[in-house]
Amino acid sequence: MSLVENFRNIFKIEELRTRILYTVGILMVYRIGTFITMPGVDASQLVSGPSNATDLLGLFDLFVGGAFARAGVFALGIMPYITAAIIIQLMGAVVPYFQKLQREGEEGRRKINQLTRYGTVVITMVQAVGFAINLMSTSPDAIVISRTAFIINSVIILTAGTVFVMWLGERITERGIGNGISILIMIGIIAALPTNLMNEITTKNNLIIVIIEVGVLILVTASVVLLTQGQRRIPVQYAKRVVGRKVYGGTTQYLPLRVNAAGVMPIIFAQSIMFIPSTIGTFFPDSETVQFLTSWSADFTGVTYSIVFAIICIFFTYFYTAIVINPREMADTMKRQGGFVPGVRPGKQTVEFIDNILTKITLPGSIFLAFVAIMPAIAARLGVTPGFAMFYGGTSLLIIVGVALDTLQQIESHLMMRHYDGFMKSGRIKGRKRM
Repeated sequence: MSLVENFRNIFKIEELRTRILYTVGILMVYRIGTFITMPGVDASQLVSGPSNATDLLGLFDLFVGGAFARAGVFALGIMPYITAAIIIQLMGAVVPYFQKLQREGEEGRRKINQLTRYGTVVITMVQAVGFAINLMSTSPDAIVISRTAFIINSVIILTAGTVFVMWLGERITERGIGNGISILIMIGIIAALPTNLMNEITTKNNLIIVIIEVGVLILVTASVVLLTQGQRRIPVQYAKRVVGRKVYGGTTQYLPLRVNAAGVMPIIFAQSIMFIPSTIGTFFPDSETVQFLTSWSADFTGVTYSIVFAIICIFFTYFYTAIVINPREMADTMKRQGGFVPGVRPGKQTVEFIDNILTKITLPGSIFLAFVAIMPAIAARLGVTPGFAMFYGGTSLLIIVGVALDTLQQIESHLMMRHYDGFMKSGRIKGRKRM
């Protein structure tokens, strides 16, 4: 069946069609909001924004679809929510109260989500002050009200904007095609691709070089897809059970352990951590000591920045993998269902076996993930314009690939449930099913 026919099948399913159209509508609202300038700002007086800068502000602007450079009401986008989620995840590993919430199932998740929302508001208010100070220092002529009034105005408007974006993401998750927060970030990133590509073509003025750069980009994207899809399958044998007149079990299935089980989250976590020094620096623009201590984080092409970024990526890969995959729980589930790994005793030995394999496959996965994370810095050093270099790896490419595959999996599930062929003739999109 052709790809065109597969897309036609999508719109034959009323529920799926409604979810897709609902998602498109939400994304249009979000994109319109990124072009609405904050009150108290003269947009015509704004200094050229950070979208082409080789610093974290440029990367931040990429995530929010250019709203940061335009001083839009969505200038902070969904990033404060991501930061709050990081803090909650970290506290869940060390604070007993949060550990208890994680074990309470649906009720615990609801409380954690509520605490994450509260944390988002607090973080947004702090970042809004930094945004106002930065804007007053870079574009003083654009501010048409007093400094104090502008700071207060920024806190109110940007907090409301971030909360609204968070609400839009939740609506996509509940009533759209899922992964609302990630989709909002992905749309902001993709929106900058055409402009940066045209800027690359104009700057190079050599079509052959641009074609080579695009070819390398395709190869890097393919490698990221392989990283995302790669998995180690552990055979699991199920013993035969007789229930009434029926015989269950006696088959061999596989327990898939993905090479990059943590998905896109480690690099998002790492990138959010890397924002902290730069944010601190905006609060003390006149302090030479603070500027010296945070100067290494101002240029994403710097060697120090790349090394620290890579190390944090590797750490968070192991950290998040430990959170999302529990070998003991897997072993207990197999034991209850009468399953066992051939040659390995059920119980403690199975836990150690799974944990050992997980550790081995996570190491190369984390190293490759760290390499992908610093690929934009490498591309920029090789002459690619900073804006286009962002798409050679790092958070941008991983988010695009990860969210695209997850979205295709959502659509694939709807198609398969209604007996339509999916996007792959051989079956479902492999490697995207979660344990």
